[in-house]
Amino acid sequence: MVNITIDGKQISVRENTTIMEAAAQNGIQIPKLCFLKDINEIAACRVCVVEMEGNDRLITSCNNTVSEGMVLYTNSPKVRKHRKTTVELILAQHDRQCVTCVRNGNCSLQKIARDLNIISIPYKCDVEYREWNKDFPLIRDSAKCIKCMRCIQVCDKVQSLGVWDVEGTGSRTTVNVSKLRKIEEADCSLCGQCITHCPVGALRERDDTDKVWAAIDDPEKIVVAQVAPAVRTAWGEELGLSPKEATVGKILDSLKKIGVDYAFDTTFSADLTIMEEGTEFVSRFTSGELKERPMFTSCCPGWIRFIKTQFPHLVRYLSSAKSPQQMFGAVMKTYFAEKLGVSPDRIYTVSVMPCVAKKGEREMELYYGEYAGHDIDAVLTTRELARMIRMAYIKPESLEDIESDRPMQAGTGAGVIFGATGGVMEAALRSAYYLIKGVNPPADAFVNVRSQGFNENDGVQEAEFKIDDITVRTAVVSGLGNTRNLLKKIERGEVSYDFVEVMACPGGCVGGGGQPIHDGEELAFERGKKLYALDESCELRFSHENPDILSLYDEYFEKPNSHKAHMLLHTEHVVNR
Repeated sequence: MVNITIDGKQISVRENTTIMEAAAQNGIQIPKLCFLKDINEIAACRVCVVEMEGNDRLITSCNNTVSEGMVLYTNSPKVRKHRKTTVELILAQHDRQCVTCVRNGNCSLQKIARDLNIISIPYKCDVEYREWNKDFPLIRDSAKCIKCMRCIQVCDKVQSLGVWDVEGTGSRTTVNVSKLRKIEEADCSLCGQCITHCPVGALRERDDTDKVWAAIDDPEKIVVAQVAPAVRTAWGEELGLSPKEATVGKILDSLKKIGVDYAFDTTFSADLTIMEEGTEFVSRFTSGELKERPMFTSCCPGWIRFIKTQFPHLVRYLSSAKSPQQMFGAVMKTYFAEKLGVSPDRIYTVSVMPCVAKKGEREMELYYGEYAGHDIDAVLTTRELARMIRMAYIKPESLEDIESDRPMQAGTGAGVIFGATGGVMEAALRSAYYLIKGVNPPADAFVNVRSQGFNENDGVQEAEFKIDDITVRTAVVSGLGNTRNLLKKIERGEVSYDFVEVMACPGGCVGGGGQPIHDGEELAFERGKKLYALDESCELRFSHENPDILSLYDEYFEKPNSHKAHMLLHTEHVVNR
C-alpha cells in the first residue's frame, strides 16, 4: 500500500494505482476526455491534470501512478486555470453547434465545458471541415473531432482493423482514415465501436429516420417493422425507463404509435435462422465437410465484412444462412405479402437493430419470382428509435405492453439469446441435438458456450459436447481483434473446432455500435444477462418448437434447407476483391 494525500485527505491505495484511480476510489472526481481504461491512456487531452507538491509542472493523472508521500491537489487555482484554458482551446477548434449535434445532452466535452462555466471562447476559432460520403453508414464530422485518439485505439487494439490514424504534424495534426484512403476503400467492418467510444459527436451512424417517416406517410406503403433481441436490453436507457419497464412489448407499441402498420419481434426470425443454420450444420458435420475447418456463423454483418477483407479464403466455410434481419425481410416480401394479397413492392421493411453494420447489410439484393429489390428497406439503430419516439412526442410512461402481430408472433428463449455472445451457438446446439437424437436436451445443457467477460480467455469461449458417440467442438468469440487471433490459431493448427460463432462487437449485439452511449462504461455483459434471464422465463426455449415457425414451414417452405428455403433464406457469400 502507498500513503498519499489528495486535497488534504490522507489515503492509502495499492501501489501502481494511477492518480485518477486513487482519487476515484476516495470519491474525488477528476474530469477526463480521452481516457479509456486499458485502451487509451495517452493523456492526449490534458484535462485530467493535477498539481503535485514540489513539482512546478502539472502532471496528468490518468497515466501517472502514485508514490509514497505524494501530496496532490486536484482543484487548486493553478489546476482550474490550466483545465479551463485547455478546454477553451479545444472548443476553439470545435464546431460548437450543439443544438444540431446528435450527441447534444450526452457529450463529454459539453459536460466539462458546462462544469467549468465556460460561456465564451477568448481565442480565434479555427475549425477543420472535410468532405465525407454521407451515404456511407458511418459518418465522421471532422469539425467535431477533438483529436482524443480513442477511435484509433479502439479500432487498433480491440478490433485490429486500423481504419483510423493520425495525419499531419504540429497544429495541423488530425485524425482521418488511415493510409490516405477514403472510408469506402478502408477495411471498415462497420462495427461502430469507434462511434460508441467517441466522447463527442465526431462519429455517428447515418440517420435514416427521415426515410422511415417518408414511408409511414406514403399511403401506398405498408410499413412492417422488426425489433432485434438486443434492443430490448438498452432502449430504456435512452428514455429513462428501468429494465423492468423497458419491455419489447412497449417497443412494439411505440412503433405502432409512430405509425408503422405491423410490428414484429425478431426473435421469430432468429428461430427461423436456427432452423436453417442448425440443419445446415448437422448436414455439413455429418457429411465430413468440416474435418479441416469449422462452419462459421453468418448472423453478424460486421464479422462478414471482416472475413471477406481479412480472411477471404475462409469465406466458403461460412454458413449460407442469412441473418435474422434478412430472413425477416425475405419472409415479409413473399409469404406475408401473399397473406395480405399485395405486391412485395408495397411492403416497406424496417429493422430496429443495435448495429451499424446492419445498415450495410440491407444492401443485399433479393431476387424471387418477379420481384427484384431488397429484403430490408431501412435500418434504425436503438438510438434512432429513441429519437423517433421523442420526435413523435410519445411519453415513455404511456406505452403499453402489446403483443407482436400475427402470423409471425411467437418467439422462443433460443431466439432471445441471439443478442448475447454465445447465444447463437447455444440456440443452434439446442436444435442440432434435437435434429440428431429426435428428443430435446435439457434447455441449459449448453450454457458452457456463454462468455463471462470480454477479456476472459482472450474473448474466446471453448466447449465440447458429446451426443452419443458424436463429439462437437465449439468456440465462441466476440471482438474482431480476438477473432483475428483465433482464426490465426485455427490456420496454424493450434486449435480445431466444428462450429464457431463470431460476433464483431465485444459481448455480442448487446454491445453493438448502435446501442445507447454511456461514455467510459462497458455494459454489454450486463445487458447480456438480461437476455439470459428472459430465456429462462420463456415458456418455449427451443427454436424447433416455435408453433409459428412450424406453420411457416408447413404452409410455405416445406422443411428447413428445402429448395424454396435456399432461394429465400440463404445467400452466396461473394468476395468482392
